[in-house]
Amino acid sequence: MPEPTDAAPDTSVEESAAPPRRWLPFLRRRPRTRADVEAALQDVETALHDFEAKAREMDARVEARVGRNLPKAILFGLILGFALLFSLIVIKEIFMLFAAALVAFTAYELASALRFAGRDVPRIPLVVAAVGVVAPAFYFGAQGLWWAFLAGVAVVSLWRLAEQLHPSRRSSEVSLRTDLAAGLFVLAYVALLGGFSVVMTAEPGGQWWVLAYLIVVISIDTGAYASGLLFGKHPMAPRISPKKTWEGFAGSVVVAIIASVLLALFMINVEWWIGVLLGLALVGAATLGDLTESLIKRDLGIKDISTWLPGHGGFLDRIDSILPATVVAYVFFLLVA
Repeated sequence: MPEPTDAAPDTSVEESAAPPRRWLPFLRRRPRTRADVEAALQDVETALHDFEAKAREMDARVEARVGRNLPKAILFGLILGFALLFSLIVIKEIFMLFAAALVAFTAYELASALRFAGRDVPRIPLVVAAVGVVAPAFYFGAQGLWWAFLAGVAVVSLWRLAEQLHPSRRSSEVSLRTDLAAGLFVLAYVALLGGFSVVMTAEPGGQWWVLAYLIVVISIDTGAYASGLLFGKHPMAPRISPKKTWEGFAGSVVVAIIASVLLALFMINVEWWIGVLLGLALVGAATLGDLTESLIKRDLGIKDISTWLPGHGGFLDRIDSILPATVVAYVFFLLVA
């Protein structure tokens, strides 16, 4: 019988056969030296730079196709949209503040662009006159809008004529007529056209018409950009707006009709065929407004009216299609509502 021994049992076989500890793989794989850590960080930094470069390249391609920085455009569009919704739905009087701020900035930037092109347009009187149409339009309707517009034209014209008396500001008769016409154009294009939205908002139920036609115009803009980006091959007016295509226009027509019919049935409570007519009329007015603003910028030799809105250019760059569409919507409102 073997004698007992105090020696520890041999467990080398069992230990060697024990499975590896897989529950902490990162302990085995983490870098063991400072150089390994720095190399890993360098790889991460390189990957981030590559991702950023690809993102910028993609943004540049999209901007080259559509003419704007889409992420910034969407962000500021949402901000303006929520401000508009609040002013229309909560308290209609707040819409006057929204409209006054919009026409003030738009009139100022358009007057500044005209001055850059050599037209001596008095900016401060123009802004005051543009803002001055808002309250009369809200409280006295279309008649108040017209009288306020004519008063603004008189103020701006008299201001420019008074400047003519000063020797340092004196210009030729031809230049003076051009300056007066430029001031009239700014007031008519921005204050008068935009003022009809204020007139409509003040009417019973008019705020829903304003909201409806704005949604349609925004849908037109979005549909035109999306379809133009995906399918655009045939320029619509290459000398005026090279990026506008017939495919984009076709997409805007489809979107306009769909949006107008839905809004006619569920928001402004009119027949579906009125929605079809409204959509066709709005897409025509919005396209005309877009081309008109492009023609203005081409004549002035600038890309954007201003750079106040990141991703959008200027205020006029965003409401160029809305301004003529306002008159179309107001006519439908008078005929139907």
